[in-house]
Amino acid sequence: MSKNQPISTAPKDGSKIQVFWTDEDGQENQSIGQYRSVDRLKAGGGEWDETDAGWWIFTDSQTQKKVSPHSWQPAGKIDDEDEEDD
Repeated sequence: MSKNQPISTAPKDGSKIQVFWTDEDGQENQSIGQYRSVDRLKAGGGEWDETDAGWWIFTDSQTQKKVSPHSWQPAGKIDDEDEEDD
């Protein structure tokens, strides 16, 4: 079983990972996220600046949101609380 790791240890190479973050209502969330540098954002087109760099998730198939996650796991490695130990 994989444990959450501090977000400071997460890869920032554009790979997708599972991020854990708290929204403005205090709700704990988990999403597939990706760190995007300003250079990576500019490569996709549009006007970007240093404040746009960070962790991004999709909220639906067309909408992205920048979040401030507190921890992460490799994508597909979510702990299952109902998992039985062998």
